[in-house]
Amino acid sequence: MIENQSDNIASKENDDSNQDNAPEDSSSTQNSTTENDELSSQKTEEINTEELKNTISNNDARLEQLEKEHETLKNQYVRISADFDNFRKRQSRDQDDLKIQLVSKTLTAILPIVDNFERARQQLKPESEEAQALHRSYQGLYKQLVEVLKQQGVSPMRVVGQQFDPNLHEAVLREPSEEFEEDFIIELLLKNCSEDII
Repeated sequence: MIENQSDNIASKENDDSNQDNAPEDSSSTQNSTTENDELSSQKTEEINTEELKNTISNNDARLEQLEKEHETLKNQYVRISADFDNFRKRQSRDQDDLKIQLVSKTLTAILPIVDNFERARQQLKPESEEAQALHRSYQGLYKQLVEVLKQQGVSPMRVVGQQFDPNLHEAVLREPSEEFEEDFIIELLLKNCSEDII
């Protein structure tokens, strides 16, 4: 019986020590779990931080790429805009040049007719009533033609007494004169016109 009691005491001591150890084991388990949770949380934060750094790095690279593309497209736009503006100006200038050429060509074809009208006027001396009526109608036609030319910016050149300019005048002959100095126009043989179309 004494043995049983000693066994019971030993058993109680074991139970007490187990009970004393049990709270230690449960707190160590809790500590271990808490440490595991903290480690797991730190690993997750490290992974999240790395992912965020990678995402930011990727976004920065993408932003740089998009900025380069934007700059390239902007430069292309500026060049195309300038090319179109130059094309528009060139077309406008070409149209103006073509218009001037057409008007010039037409007026150059009409000018000899005006000269012929003036020569005919100098030659005709209407004596009868019928000739004077014809002369008046001819003069009316001549005035209309001269008026149309004036509307187009063409006017007769007044050159007698002015210095000869080879860019504007065509010399037919040289003649000494007491009235005018050398290289001055003394007589107009064929009337021409200046064009102030531009």
